[in-house]
Amino acid sequence: MNIALIGASGFIGSALLNEALERGHQVTAVVTHPERLPQHDNLTPAKADVMDSEALAKVLAGHDAVISAFSGHAQDDVYGYYIKGVESILRALESVDAKRFLIVGGAASLEVAPGKLLFDTPEFPEQYKATAQGAKAALELLRGQSEQTWTMLSPAAEIFPGERTGRFQLGGDQLITDQDGNSRISVQDYAVAMIDELENPQHRDQRFTLGYV
Repeated sequence: MNIALIGASGFIGSALLNEALERGHQVTAVVTHPERLPQHDNLTPAKADVMDSEALAKVLAGHDAVISAFSGHAQDDVYGYYIKGVESILRALESVDAKRFLIVGGAASLEVAPGKLLFDTPEFPEQYKATAQGAKAALELLRGQSEQTWTMLSPAAEIFPGERTGRFQLGGDQLITDQDGNSRISVQDYAVAMIDELENPQHRDQRFTLGYV
């Protein structure tokens, strides 16, 4: 499959890139610093500003699917920058023929109890709230539009560098925890689930999640 991956050099983006390349996909890595990318026969670096919808559309054109691992972690206005970026990506997608749009979500908007989000718990770290609000707003934005077919994958509460086990549980809008109450997933297994969804769509116009049990 011919994939455009936005944010391919980031923490989650680089794991998605590795997984997609390992499975033999052709990947156009859309980044601001192409020099950070590895060399691979199936990899095409593409420098683009996510905020420039017109230029981004030219880069995304001709791909079967677009995956966004775009984030605003390094910005002063994390929330504002992220939402503007997602809106720009959606505008760019309006003029291209990609049949699938998959996006990295956040765990904060998952339910820990009926009607109660992880974001609303006292334990939720203050330093991650702006990022969490951005991911939650992006989910609401996707759910409120009908022009673009989409899928969002929210990770477990803790996502970390680890092993690619392929052994995890998928879920919907509820946080997945193990027998000790921990919600965890390696970034490698997150990438497995995302590329699985790309290859075998099961969650069109839905958000889903995963975690170890």
